[in-house]
Amino acid sequence: MKKLLLGLTAGVMAFGLAACSGGTPGTDASSSGGKIGEGKTLTVWIMEGTNPDATAFFDQVKTSFKDSTGADVDIEMVPWASAKDKFATAIAGGTTPDVAEVGTTWTPEFADAGALVDLTDRVEADGLTDDLVDSLVDAGTVDGSLYGMPWYAGVRAFLYNKEIFEKAGVSEPTNWDELTEAVTKIKETQPDVTPFPIAGGSEYGVYPWIWGNDGEIATESDGQWTSQINSADAVEGIEYYTGLALDHNSSEAAAATWKETDLLKAFEQGNTGMVIQGSWTPARIAADAPDLAGKIGAFVIPAKDGGIAPSFVGGSHLSIFENSENQDLAWEFVKLMTTGDLAQEWAEQSNYFPGLKSMLNEQMESGDELTQVFARQMVEGGASVPVTPLWGKVQGKQVTTTMLQSILSGSADAQTAADTAAASMDETFAEA
Repeated sequence: MKKLLLGLTAGVMAFGLAACSGGTPGTDASSSGGKIGEGKTLTVWIMEGTNPDATAFFDQVKTSFKDSTGADVDIEMVPWASAKDKFATAIAGGTTPDVAEVGTTWTPEFADAGALVDLTDRVEADGLTDDLVDSLVDAGTVDGSLYGMPWYAGVRAFLYNKEIFEKAGVSEPTNWDELTEAVTKIKETQPDVTPFPIAGGSEYGVYPWIWGNDGEIATESDGQWTSQINSADAVEGIEYYTGLALDHNSSEAAAATWKETDLLKAFEQGNTGMVIQGSWTPARIAADAPDLAGKIGAFVIPAKDGGIAPSFVGGSHLSIFENSENQDLAWEFVKLMTTGDLAQEWAEQSNYFPGLKSMLNEQMESGDELTQVFARQMVEGGASVPVTPLWGKVQGKQVTTTMLQSILSGSADAQTAADTAAASMDETFAEA
């Protein structure tokens, strides 16, 4: 059985090893000393909204790539909401771009469809293998081959209101008992405060409680995935998480249908004790609620008996498509975007972590209090959802959120809801 807890190695190689940078990729690719991209144009799809003001950044990318390879870049911004359908249509019709940003949970599906180039040899030849963030590598690997070059990622941990915690006389919880105590004391001392809203529409909110109790979503054996979400350990984690709302009154009733964006809005209003949020949200809070920004603390998601509960590491790969007639040139573009100065700049502008361990370690050392907590969560407790091309179908059926909402609404207990979810997952996994 394959356990999906993914750690990153601390003390990795120095930053300079990875700095293929915005320097000069591809300039010595011909014996005549010419540039490999003279007269060529790469088509690139980038997801819209990760960096809301990306125009200047991509102008810089185009200039740097033109200077180093001689090639032009035609960048199309694609909304996340319609991207999956756009990819499916392009793959079916043979109209894919040369390079595209691909969400980490989509990469196995596109690779299984034969749409993506195996990058394993290119990554190894350029000495990048050991510097790639492990969880992003795992998410992009199918049958031992890497189909997505790690670009950026984020992870979820706890944000909390320091003033509310101080009034309740509680500190950052380090295990489940302490979290329950914090919820209880906040409710007792501040009846108008919501201690910890549980969002029924967020599948990534429940997984740490499964993993933090040594449970699994699903496991793989001999190429076949089987759901484990209804196992005893998993159900105990689900029951604890939902029980904070049902048994300890930590949540608003409306939160049964909330998404993460609803949690963020509630937290920004200043009357919520703590929420699970992504590493990209503190900057959003600083912009939306500047008076609150200085009152925010962060702590890692606690496992049942202490330590860090794994949290999903999600982000994007850059992938090259098999239909590309310029795969070597496309690889130069991927390197430009994912290593060195431009990769670092993108991470800073988008408030995500870079896909290289060396850069991540630099952020851990130089970042502020919140950044360091999220980086620790990612380094010591990063995890992946089941790495199978069929996971997208499981998500499309909203199996996990349906389970959560049925529990929070009182229509099913945790075991019954998990049994239903497991049966649905296994039905999908059987399609392999």
